[in-house]
Amino acid sequence: MSIIKIQNLTFSYEGKDKAIFKNVNLQLDTDWKLGLVGRNGRGKTTLLNLLLNKYEYEGNISSNVKFTYFPFEIENEDQKVSELLKTICPENEEWEILREFSYLNLDSNILDCNYKILSNGEKTKILLAALFVNDNNYLLIDEPTNHLDTEGRKIVAKYLKKKKNFILVSHDRMFLDKCVDHILSINKSNIELQQGNFSSWFENYTRQQNFEENQNEQLKKEITRLTKATKRTSEWTDKVEASKYGNGPVDRGYIGHKSTKMAKRAKATENRQNKAIEQKSNLLQNTEKTTDLKLESLSYRLETLMRINNAAIKYDNTPICKPISFEINRGDAILLNGKNGSGKSSLLKLLLGENIEYEGEITIPKDLTISYIPQTFNHLKGLLSDFAKDNKLNEPLFRAILNKMGFNKDEFIHDISKLSAGQKKKILIAKSLSEKAHLYIWDEPLNYLDIFSRIQLENLLQEYKPTMIFVEHDIAFQNQIATKIVNI
Repeated sequence: MSIIKIQNLTFSYEGKDKAIFKNVNLQLDTDWKLGLVGRNGRGKTTLLNLLLNKYEYEGNISSNVKFTYFPFEIENEDQKVSELLKTICPENEEWEILREFSYLNLDSNILDCNYKILSNGEKTKILLAALFVNDNNYLLIDEPTNHLDTEGRKIVAKYLKKKKNFILVSHDRMFLDKCVDHILSINKSNIELQQGNFSSWFENYTRQQNFEENQNEQLKKEITRLTKATKRTSEWTDKVEASKYGNGPVDRGYIGHKSTKMAKRAKATENRQNKAIEQKSNLLQNTEKTTDLKLESLSYRLETLMRINNAAIKYDNTPICKPISFEINRGDAILLNGKNGSGKSSLLKLLLGENIEYEGEITIPKDLTISYIPQTFNHLKGLLSDFAKDNKLNEPLFRAILNKMGFNKDEFIHDISKLSAGQKKKILIAKSLSEKAHLYIWDEPLNYLDIFSRIQLENLLQEYKPTMIFVEHDIAFQNQIATKIVNI
């Protein structure tokens, strides 16, 4: 066991007024299976980079463990897996590597495969095995689920449950529940550490927010009452004081005493009012206000939007999966399910009309309007206003959706290429939500997306029920949204 001590950590990016972290103090036990959560742009990856000593900062970070970041950067992917592993973990025997492979359902024959041609899910498992086999490593695991299919997530979660010595950044709620025993949450105003998994943390978080909401409402009513009482007492004091100078004989000593007494009462009421205002200002500082999103989809003239009959994607004239048949009808939310490399993304692109090699029959009406969220966002660059103009979006609507998804003023004026992966994903989602379409085709829309935004999307889709076909490996999202499942 070792302790990571973080003392008075303060850090801000150059050119930004607001600090990402300010006077943060933490003690983290390296035996914990620690989940790191927070909204996009809140500083999760930044914290990992600070542990790696990549940035200059104020304060102190001390530990006697060796931090290793995941995903590990591979300089040369065009080599056999066995050769690659010799560079990552040269001191470990092959049998030790194969032991880790067995835990991750990786065949030993993969050692002889070229690393470059493997799926992203296989690469993720190989690198995790290579890094965990070295007991001296303390892993900083940054969003591994983005490259894992549903089954792969279950396997890796089971693998991590047996391990320790790691910090895991993930927005997959069920994945976190299965493999962490502590949660470190980066909130709007502080950083909190709790024992337990994501569900227990979120339950406590929700309970605290509900308590503070009730306290806030009670204090608002109390402040209103005290404000009226202060004003009323002040008016009475003024009237009494003025009566000393009215007509006829008066007992000015008595009236002065009465006026002073009422002034003290008004001051006491005012002090209570200020105290209530101070109490109120300390509430709801960490509330993640997720305003409900809206969607205006189009209703197609026919019940059936598309027909897919005995279709299979082909690479080099060879089918890579068994033929599938299904229809997309109005109101369907079809989950396209399958392992990495089974052709899910290619099938979605085929439905978009792209030139993809396939066999079978696909019927797509020419007057069908489709909105698409691609899996990747490397093409995004430039200003948001230019992006909206290039994609013929209603810019005020587009910006309003981004604002509801947590974009702040700084992010609206920066080049898109400089934003975080989660923020770029939100741009693609906001684009799709700005478009009126008969059919929404979404390819892994939740990759890099924070938990609050995921819940926001779930609420939107459950309320408006657009016709859609999507690929997504977040099981909680699947269970909430899918009305049909098509397995490849």
